Amino acid sequence: MDQTTFTATRLSLHVVAELLLAGPQYDASGSIALGATPRGFGCTAQPDVRVEGTDLVVGSRVVALDGRTVGEVATDAGLVPRPLDDLYGDGPGLGPEHPLSVEAESAAAIAEAFRAGEEALAALAPDARRVLWPEHFDLGITLDEVNYGVSPGDGFLPVPYAYVGPWTVPDGEFWNASFGAARPLAEVADLLAFFAEGRDRAVSDRED
Repeated sequence: MDQTTFTATRLSLHVVAELLLAGPQYDASGSIALGATPRGFGCTAQPDVRVEGTDLVVGSRVVALDGRTVGEVATDAGLVPRPLDDLYGDGPGLGPEHPLSVEAESAAAIAEAFRAGEEALAALAPDARRVLWPEHFDLGITLDEVNYGVSPGDGFLPVPYAYVGPWTVPDGEFWNASFGAARPLAEVADLLAFFAEGRDRAVSDRED
């Protein structure tokens, strides 16, 4: 998979997640929390909007994303783009004029990263609410002051990766990032085992 194409797709879907899903949902329902779906991600409250592959789905309406601006997609979908820079300061920082580039293989890889994360996080903590946050475009949970999740890539790592982020990062070779531990998903044979090891080390390495 071409990294430039993947990065453009990831950024485009991040912008869509904020402006066309979380933003309208915040105005309608007071929540910015999104969730993973079998083929992508979607709102967890009204309005009923989700991304499936390279399409935006609003109820029964399907609108292609690739090669169009956010504003053009919004018009066809009957949505009003809503940035969330009044709620946080570290989002994609792009507006309705942003041209979308959403390639099918890259979109599928991002959907698979979220699917794998959803499955592993549900197994790790069945009662914890899994949230896809529009600010950093990552799916995660927090347990006992430790964040666990999956990102489709960002400025830290440009590829999909899993992370464990204790609020206070211990010393030890497991912790390879300023925020804790991160591993490219392609190098993680067992995602649940990685999360479980991080949970255990967050306690044991802090006590050493």
